[in-house]
Amino acid sequence: MSEQTQGQSLAPTAPVRPEAPTFAALGARQETVEALAVAGITHAFAIQEYALPIALRGVDLIGQAPTGTGKTLGFGIPLLERVFAPSEGGDGLPQALVVVPTRELGLQVAKDLDTAGRTRGVRVLPIYGGVAYEPQVEALRKGVEILVGTPGRLLDLAKQKHLRLDRVHALVLDEADRMLDLGFLDDVEKILAMLPEDRQTMLFSATMPDPIVALSRRFLRHPITIHAGHTAETGPNPQTRQLAYRTHSLNKIEIVARILQAEGRGLTMIFTRTKRAADRVAEDLDFRGFAVAAVHGDLGQGARERALRAFRSGKIDTLVATDVAARGIDVTGVTHVINYDCPEDQDTYTHRIGRTGRAGATGVAVTFVDWDDVPRWRIIDKTLGLDMPEPPETYHTSAHLYTDLDISSDVTGTLPTAERTRAGLSAEAEEDLGGGRSRRGDRGDRGSRRGEGRSRERRRGRGGDAGATPAEGGTGAEAAEEGTRTPRRRRRRRGGEVVAGELSAVISTEGGAEPAAATAAEGEAPAKPRRRRRRRGGGGSGTGTPAEATAD
Repeated sequence: MSEQTQGQSLAPTAPVRPEAPTFAALGARQETVEALAVAGITHAFAIQEYALPIALRGVDLIGQAPTGTGKTLGFGIPLLERVFAPSEGGDGLPQALVVVPTRELGLQVAKDLDTAGRTRGVRVLPIYGGVAYEPQVEALRKGVEILVGTPGRLLDLAKQKHLRLDRVHALVLDEADRMLDLGFLDDVEKILAMLPEDRQTMLFSATMPDPIVALSRRFLRHPITIHAGHTAETGPNPQTRQLAYRTHSLNKIEIVARILQAEGRGLTMIFTRTKRAADRVAEDLDFRGFAVAAVHGDLGQGARERALRAFRSGKIDTLVATDVAARGIDVTGVTHVINYDCPEDQDTYTHRIGRTGRAGATGVAVTFVDWDDVPRWRIIDKTLGLDMPEPPETYHTSAHLYTDLDISSDVTGTLPTAERTRAGLSAEAEEDLGGGRSRRGDRGDRGSRRGEGRSRERRRGRGGDAGATPAEGGTGAEAAEEGTRTPRRRRRRRGGEVVAGELSAVISTEGGAEPAAATAAEGEAPAKPRRRRRRRGGGGSGTGTPAEATAD
């Protein structure tokens, strides 16, 4: 759902400016207006009001606005105006392209455009890595009108001749500054070189660093620039209450456990600097009884989407994420954001706390500043004008923590059993997207692995383990089903030699020779087993022990 849709939860719950125009008044076609009305969206946000009259004229546009201000429909409605649906003469080749930095943002934008174009039957396809190629290739063969994709997968499909971009006459670069941060700018330029020169190009970015300015000068023709909402220069959303505490790393999890029990807390996002920290925080909170999951780059796409579905549906209410994974996550009802690790710079801070206070809603952002982070935090504070250069020293026993965040003084670091009402991550099934497993195991669902272990134990108890010998509980039928192979037997040794009493069985089963007893019955001595030489000090062979002489 769109940033506006999310803020309104498909119903107009977010405050709307009395003077805000309707989409019909801004020039959107009737079918689009009807599709948005079904989703409960009728009036435009500021950036939509500024962008739509310009973009609908077909001119190039630069929009400087952060996520959470409704920019998806700001460029999405003009894209829908410029494409032909199958019933209108569309030939199935992509006519519009949206390039995004992350998979999550791509899925979000595609869902928005699909909602707005549903009445006309416009086909929208998200293209991203981490999943199998075949379903995406098959969808391209069936035909699409609008593509939403990440740079890497778009280039891969184009190089494999599965994707044609020569019919694209409308392009959007969404969150261009983030694509710069992730090193995608070269890929973006390669994609731009594949497109027709006669096209409309729209670029949206929260910040405008020099490389993005240079990109816009090269590929946009006389663009009109609009500014809307809060940016890294103007500061974070004023409707988000911001708090900063100087904390000790060993006490952070205790403080988080109290914040998660604050009055009125809804969905919560916790940001960490590293993937390992995200896993560790999620495991600690899970142990304390909270419904939590981690999202980071080492998880496969199926696991990431599973966690996001559980978060959106309320099966979990806490999501621990790294900055890259959280980019583009747009979920209604996020009331609290916790910066578990101090952000690297003011842009990261603005993007993180922008997950709450979206589309007119209010929110709370808490930042932990370790002693080593104080110089970095002072730069962020001065740049954004937060007026919090010296965060108060705070522990889970500090009185101001409870008053600042409306936390009851009776809470502990563990969620009471009676309040553990959410289904948890295990209630959400993971889809097999064909892109391979996570580079790390899914640590958010330890219970399923424990269940698998118990199942194996039960199978052993029933003698059902395939390939087990009769002594281990097997039935002996498994060996017959696998062919004539005899189960491997363990040899008992004394001093490195096979025990004499088992020698005939070993020779029979492993060497394929006749039993030693049969050979002896014919008057021949059994073959001597090979003796192991014990070396003293790395020199020649030593004298055999009495046990070895007996075996001979």
